[in-house]
Amino acid sequence: MAVTTLKRKLRRKRQGQNTRTIKLKQLNAQPVIKNVDVEEIKKSFEKK
Repeated sequence: MAVTTLKRKLRRKRQGQNTRTIKLKQLNAQPVIKNVDVEEIKKSFEKK
């Protein structure tokens, strides 16, 4: 029995899977934690 592959449908399905993984990666991405000197910031407000 011959098997035909539906290439267009496969491409559309893969595109949806890829966008879903990209969205999940963006949601799970954490911002870079920077070392912040709180005392230095307080001093700068006192000067102003």
